[in-house]
Amino acid sequence: MPRRFIFSSESVGEGHPDKVCDTISDAVLDACLRVDPASRVACETYAKSNIVIVGGEITTKARPDYVQIVRDAVREIGYVNDDDVFHADKIFVSNILTAQSPDIAQGVDDAAADGKDTAEQGAGDQGLMFGFACDETPELMPAPVMFAHRLGRRLTALRKSGQVKWLRPDAKTQVSVIYEGHRVVGISNVVISTQHSEDVKHSDIREFLISEVIRKELPADLISKETEFLINPTGRFVIGGPQGDTGLTGRKIIVDTYGGMGRHGGGAFSGKDPSKVDRSAAYMGRYVAKNVVAAKLAHRCEVQFAYAIGHPQPVSVHIDTFGTHSVDEEKIENAVRAVFSFRPADIVRQLDLLRPIYSKTTNYGHFGKTDPDITWESTDKAAALRAAL
Repeated sequence: MPRRFIFSSESVGEGHPDKVCDTISDAVLDACLRVDPASRVACETYAKSNIVIVGGEITTKARPDYVQIVRDAVREIGYVNDDDVFHADKIFVSNILTAQSPDIAQGVDDAAADGKDTAEQGAGDQGLMFGFACDETPELMPAPVMFAHRLGRRLTALRKSGQVKWLRPDAKTQVSVIYEGHRVVGISNVVISTQHSEDVKHSDIREFLISEVIRKELPADLISKETEFLINPTGRFVIGGPQGDTGLTGRKIIVDTYGGMGRHGGGAFSGKDPSKVDRSAAYMGRYVAKNVVAAKLAHRCEVQFAYAIGHPQPVSVHIDTFGTHSVDEEKIENAVRAVFSFRPADIVRQLDLLRPIYSKTTNYGHFGKTDPDITWESTDKAAALRAAL
C-alpha cells in the first residue's frame, strides 16, 4: 500500500518584494543582451520603502539607462497607486554596478590564460545544479508548485485587467497536495495572501478568491469538503511590497524551481547571464530531466551535475529516478551523456541562451512554461534518448 502524505509548495506574485528585485535584475540583463549578446551580467537588486539599489558586476558594450529600467519594471509590476510608498515615479534609485573581475573573466573566456588548463570556455563558478521532472502534470512538473503558480497568475491577470480594483501587486499562494505514493489524490489546503486596498471587506476578499481564483484554477476533482481555504489569514494586508518588507534578488529559489520537490544546488537565477552555470546549467538539468520523463524512461527524474570554476567539463553527472525507471538507471545515464553535452559553451549554444528572454522567466517559475523562447522546456531529445538506449 503506497504511503499517504501531504506535500506543500508556494508561489509569490510579481509585487512580492523579492520578486520585484528579481524582475529588475532580469530587466537589466535583457537590456544588455539586446544590444550585446556577449554581455557579462551579475546584477543584484535591493528594495526597501521608496529606495532601490542595483549593484553587482556588468561588462557590456550596451549603455543601459539603469534608472529608467528600474522605473519601467516597477511600473509594469503595478506599483503606480497614489497610496503606494513604493511608486514607479517616486522611488530613489542608486546604481553601484561595476565591471566583472578580470580574474573571473579569464576563467570564463574561450581563450588561453596563465594557470588555466584549457583555452575553452569554462564554468563561471564552482557549484552543483539540479534538474527535475515528473509526470504529475502536463508540464511534467510537481503538482503543488504548478497549482500555486496557477493561482498567482490568475491573481495578476485579474489585477492587471482592471476587473478587480482592490487587488494590489504583493501576493503569496500555497497549495498542499495529498499523495498516495507518487499519485496525486487531493488537495488538503489552499492559502492565498493578497495585498488589497483599504476599502474592501475581508469577507468579500475571501468569497471572491475562493470562487474566482481557487475554484477557477484548481482541479475540481481534487477539492473536497475537507479542503481548507485560508484567505488573508492575518485579516488585513494593506501594507505590502517593499514598503512592508525588504526585497532582494535571488531569495525565492524554491519558488523559481520545483517547490521543494526536487533538490536545489543553492544558486539563484535572476540577473545572471548564461555564462553563470548557476542559471544555464540548472536550465540544462531541467531540459535533460524533462526529456527522460517524456521518453518514458522514468516517471520521475532528477539530474545533478557539478562544475569547477574555469573548467569546461562537469566534474560529475548523476541520474536518480527514485525507483520509477523502466530502463536501468546506469543505461539512462549513459544515454544522457551520449545525447547531451554539459560544457558551458555547448549549453549556451544548444539552448540558444544569448538572447533577451529572461524577463519571461522571472515570475511563476523558470520551469513548466510553454513559451517557445524557453527552450529548456522542449522535449525534442526524447527520441534521441530512446535511440541511444
